[in-house]
Amino acid sequence: MKVLLPASVAALRCVLGLVCCLISSYTWAQDNKKTAPAPARQLQALRISAPLKIDGVLDEAIWQQAEIATGFIQNRPNPGPVETHPTQVRILYDDVAIYVGAIMHDVSQDSIFKEMGKRDDIGNTDFFGVFFDTYNDQLNGFAFFTTPAGVQLDARYSSNGEDFSWNAVWESNATLQGNTWVAEMKIPYSALRFSNKPEQLWGLNFMRNRQSTRKGYFWNHVDPAIDGFVNQWGKLTGIQNVEAPLRLSLTPYVSGYAEKYPYQNEQGHTSYKDNFNFSGGMDVKYGINDAFTLDMTLIPDFSQVQSDNQVLNLSPFEVQFNENRPFFMEGTELFNKGDFLYSRRIGGKPINYLDEDAEKKLGNTVIENPRETRMLNGTKVSGRTQSGLGIGIFNAVVGRQHAVLEDSLGNRFRKETQPLTNYNIAVFDQSLKNNSYVTLINTSVMRQGSTYDANLTGMLFRFANKSNKYAVNGKAALSQRYFTEDTRLGHMYNVGFGKVSGNFQFNYTHAVKTDTYDPNDMGINFTNNSMDEDLYFVYNVYQPFWKMLNLYTNLGATYSRRYKPDAFQNFMIYGNANGTFKNFFNAGVSFNLEPVKTYDFFEPRVGGRYYTYPTNANIGGWVSTDYRKKLALDVELSYRHFNEHERENFNFFIGPRYRVNDKLSFSYGYSRNIKRDDMGYATHFTEAKETGKEHKIIFGMRDVNTVTNTLSGSYIFNNRMSVSLRARHYWSKAEYSRFFLLGQDGSLAADTYPEGYYAGEEKPNHNVNFNSFNIDMVYSWWFAPGSEISIVWKNAMLEGNNRIVPRYYENFTNTITGPQTNSLSVKVLYYLDYQMLKRRLTKS
Repeated sequence: MKVLLPASVAALRCVLGLVCCLISSYTWAQDNKKTAPAPARQLQALRISAPLKIDGVLDEAIWQQAEIATGFIQNRPNPGPVETHPTQVRILYDDVAIYVGAIMHDVSQDSIFKEMGKRDDIGNTDFFGVFFDTYNDQLNGFAFFTTPAGVQLDARYSSNGEDFSWNAVWESNATLQGNTWVAEMKIPYSALRFSNKPEQLWGLNFMRNRQSTRKGYFWNHVDPAIDGFVNQWGKLTGIQNVEAPLRLSLTPYVSGYAEKYPYQNEQGHTSYKDNFNFSGGMDVKYGINDAFTLDMTLIPDFSQVQSDNQVLNLSPFEVQFNENRPFFMEGTELFNKGDFLYSRRIGGKPINYLDEDAEKKLGNTVIENPRETRMLNGTKVSGRTQSGLGIGIFNAVVGRQHAVLEDSLGNRFRKETQPLTNYNIAVFDQSLKNNSYVTLINTSVMRQGSTYDANLTGMLFRFANKSNKYAVNGKAALSQRYFTEDTRLGHMYNVGFGKVSGNFQFNYTHAVKTDTYDPNDMGINFTNNSMDEDLYFVYNVYQPFWKMLNLYTNLGATYSRRYKPDAFQNFMIYGNANGTFKNFFNAGVSFNLEPVKTYDFFEPRVGGRYYTYPTNANIGGWVSTDYRKKLALDVELSYRHFNEHERENFNFFIGPRYRVNDKLSFSYGYSRNIKRDDMGYATHFTEAKETGKEHKIIFGMRDVNTVTNTLSGSYIFNNRMSVSLRARHYWSKAEYSRFFLLGQDGSLAADTYPEGYYAGEEKPNHNVNFNSFNIDMVYSWWFAPGSEISIVWKNAMLEGNNRIVPRYYENFTNTITGPQTNSLSVKVLYYLDYQMLKRRLTKS
């Protein structure tokens, strides 16, 4: 294996640094020639004394006395033009809430798109939104949206981006009045967090989307060439002498669950068992003071979350699943900073999950081996002080889990696979001027008994110049695992510098992960033991040209070495370009190129060994048609060629979506992934030698074919009631044709495996035929603010074996006629708000 000398690495870093400095000097000079951005707009809120009726009419006389925000400026598809059809917004307030009234003029009522949708789901529709930066720190904010059909959406904004999983309880209504539509909102102070100053100064913005033209407008201009979003809002003045109310809400729930699942009886045949469960619990939100909120869930029920997309995993890395549990999705922007939290660890696979093959060697048969643990409770405390210091504390407790085994005498016994475990996160996030911040994070996992504990301490920072055109950022972390006899320490860090605004941008990053860095007790990290240098350039065109409305491009390269021992690992060149055409078709192309042989230290599954990865090139593209049409289409293609045997990969996806009317819609996705002559780990043997252990690592050449079909549909009765269906079938098969012995130099030599390896034993079959089929059907009715009745039916089938089925129809028939799990759950949530109850009692 060729090794680049450390002196060469240092020289490379110097060259990259010099390039960045020269580019910075040139672009700084060019940027100084440009005019400064316009000053932020201001709007004054008007105090009212009489209550308003939230009916979407705005017929109260007080609305006419309020200052008007108008003259919205286009943000997409091209920034700059002032709206042709005016928007007029007014803000009122009292001691209870903020009131927003907006009038959106249009050409005609037919030009106002109003597709129904579920909460937090923007479909083919116009919408209006208001944004509040209640601490005026230009980093964090709240947003509330409504559509002409009255569908509500809300979101939180932070340095992590946009989070629509956050939900607040607020009121809104919308009406159509000739060629205009009107939105009216009442946002109670209990839905916001703000300081106790006698006079408030908030960041403020409004957005309007005209779907008929696919144009988006902001009151205070949001320039896509400028880095950041919250820092481009205007200001809200005039709010005086308001106090944050006592924020206390209880959301008790009751649920019933019925399940029929398959098992193998004593005769080895498939039988079914029934499982019935009735449970209850509660979510509690309590405002500790004007800035901090306690959010607690007691005996949570996650039975209704969407089924995971199971896949065949032939890689050396675990599969990362999406988080679908509401408690871990709402209000977690502080805890997700730095990507040190992978919340699926909590309530996930037991730490000591049994290896069934290992138990067989001990003479035990595994009867039950649960793949999930039970979370007993979870608590979040988070908020931000007047000085911009965000503080978050997260704690969750997971109960013990046991497997059931049977010994050779037929005696059954239990074995603990998960001890009582406590998960904890503490975050301190200081907002600074110029869209900058410094963050300190600590995560810890404490397990009862002899199972090890773990801790991680991390820091993040970002410093931008006054014009927010250049920024330096970084991240560092120390991971620790505490065993009975020793402690394992590891660390990582990265630091980057770049130009973050303007048409032309660039960034250079240096990153290091030591060979002992391991954050995976509470986070997720696929690779360590690396030193990476990454440099990329961006050039974006925001104004129309030729047949394009805009164009976004980047080109970059990554150079990677091992941290220990210092050795070359990878070099890659990459790039992509995407944009919107004037007919509102979107399209993009991308490429990846590995022009030299690289070294994969993970696929062999044995420390210190590596596989010499062949040179390869990948090219891909995608097209997305205009979503305003009843029928729209997404298409993706990619091809990857390897300089090894006849190895190649081909990916194809097509996804039509059809909107029957404003209430009923369907979408379908078909994807095909073909890996021809794919090369990967099959097995390995360890032999004891005088010089130590010798590993014989066997690789296999295989054809891997994967087909995924996904069908989704929804019918929206009104803005509070909906029913949706999602069905997914995933089929992947891996068929091995030849085997190779991995050499010490990373090369592969043809091998007779399995011949000569299993004298008198049954030879293994490495072929895999894997199927996953899921149906999720959900009925939801928000019968009162924050209160919901939901009914969910799930059907699940999962099977894998060594018998390759050649045809799709035969395979699908075998899958749907095989053992399956069916479940039905009913859940009722009821929202109780202290302020609401207090006002009702006062009136009575």
